[in-house]
Amino acid sequence: MTETRKLAAILASDVVGYSRLAGADEDRTLARLRALRSDLIDPTIAVHNGRIVKRTGDGSLIEFRSVVDAVRCAIEVQNGMVERNAGVPPERRIEFRVGIHLGDVVEESDGDLMGDGVNIAARLEGIAEPGGICLSNAAFEQVRDKLKEEFVDLGEQSLKNIARPVRVYRVTLNRNAGKTEPSLALPDKPSIAVLPFNNMSGDASQEFFADGIAEDITTLLSRLPGFFVIARNSAFTYKGRAVDARQVASELGVRYVLEGSVRKAGQRARVTAQLIEAISGNHIWAEKYDCNVEDIFVVQDEITQGIYAALKTHLLLAEAEFAQRKPPQSLDAWGYTVRALVKWYYITPENLVDVVALARRAISLQPDYGPAHAILSAALGFGSYTAVSDDVMAMGREALAEARKAVELDGDNPDVLLAAGAAHYFLGLFKKSHGLLERAVELNPNNAMACAMFGNAKAILGRPDDGIELIERAMRLSPRDPQTYLFHNMLGFCHFLGGRFDEAIRWCERSSQAKPRYVESWVYMAAGLAEDGRTEEAARAIRKARELVPRLSLAIYRRPRGDGTLWPKLIDGLRKAGLPEE
Repeated sequence: MTETRKLAAILASDVVGYSRLAGADEDRTLARLRALRSDLIDPTIAVHNGRIVKRTGDGSLIEFRSVVDAVRCAIEVQNGMVERNAGVPPERRIEFRVGIHLGDVVEESDGDLMGDGVNIAARLEGIAEPGGICLSNAAFEQVRDKLKEEFVDLGEQSLKNIARPVRVYRVTLNRNAGKTEPSLALPDKPSIAVLPFNNMSGDASQEFFADGIAEDITTLLSRLPGFFVIARNSAFTYKGRAVDARQVASELGVRYVLEGSVRKAGQRARVTAQLIEAISGNHIWAEKYDCNVEDIFVVQDEITQGIYAALKTHLLLAEAEFAQRKPPQSLDAWGYTVRALVKWYYITPENLVDVVALARRAISLQPDYGPAHAILSAALGFGSYTAVSDDVMAMGREALAEARKAVELDGDNPDVLLAAGAAHYFLGLFKKSHGLLERAVELNPNNAMACAMFGNAKAILGRPDDGIELIERAMRLSPRDPQTYLFHNMLGFCHFLGGRFDEAIRWCERSSQAKPRYVESWVYMAAGLAEDGRTEEAARAIRKARELVPRLSLAIYRRPRGDGTLWPKLIDGLRKAGLPEE
């Protein structure tokens, strides 16, 4: 194995009291940690040019090009965690400790880092306070005159397994630094301004490419139901000006600002984009896109759709966090619906009751609010499908009534059509589900979950290969989606229906690893294992599924599912796996 030595800025972090948090509620803790990494930590690392070397459970080791980048990243994450922990009981808060060191490291051929430079960063992290950052003297010397933060000299510290004492400094975090409230009242919905993208090519003829991307993103975002998007003409008044995103947000009265750049060299282009939450100044998402520009307009459309798909998920989750921090008495129908949506993202039989209650509360405040009826229909349909009620038929009938109501109220809203289509799917009305989902994709071809659900419906109606193509498209549209485990599970189901049992098992295993309490992963895995002749493993998967849903039986899956579908294949597989008849 080859290795090289180099000088590197190393950041080590871990979660304070992770074992206690996981012991109290492992699934919830893991889900929150994954969401934090997706929405806050990984985008902030990317913005500051960091490289994640490895993750060890709750810990991370990250390499940066400079100590300044490492410290700025750590400060932004720690301040962002204050926002995210607001209103969370102390015993349930996720807090990080961070240690930063500049030192000699050994880089192995697989990119892993070893040596004292890594060990010192890890030991510094161990002595940091919850929510704090500790630097070695070597790191401090690189930032002392470059950052406005204050540093407290903790003196020389003896660190475990480090031969010599290390002088340590603590970063004094100003939790209110840089915050500014918008001068205009914020709309009662997610609000965003898309700034003109910077042309970094040095070629004035490429301005149209940069401007076109920003204009197309603005148009796509404006089609998102329930979103407030600043018009292109207002956003483009900032073209060519060096402005702070927080200033823009204050002047335009929005919560989020999207900014980016385009660099073209020959037939290659790189587009970068980052989403900023303006009140705190935190980066909540960032991405870069490398592409060939032979067909510049096709490339522009692909980049725009990718950014749009990623933003939709991140904006909704960010809005849900704001709603979670508000007292219930101050919430409107949108606030309750977005709370229901975020619980729907991490749906289990246990929190299904919360989704239903939140959606009902939204409807009580605004009876004609289609999205609330839609999420209620999907939740009730899922509840009937997974047998969480003593009367699953009554739950199913209510799900269909709510779906019809949602479509009557807001039938041109692709998200409403998606939820109504999901409700029909859960209840076995696959042809009706197919029609609703097809319309949702027509209205918004960039809605990743609509594409995936539409793919699943196609597979059940006899076209599993078409289904796989749609689900793979969904994964491309939203590569960091919190519900990726659903995409994996759907792929597994499509491969099962297509008779490719090895592939089905592989994708279901990936889904179950990401979301161990999602019952369908175990159900489809069991059917695939049984059809593949692996009966003992299939029986174990069935036992796991029934631990999650004790009422699970073939009777549930034999409920009317429509003629001319591939659904009987699943029933046969589950019977072979040993799922009880009743």
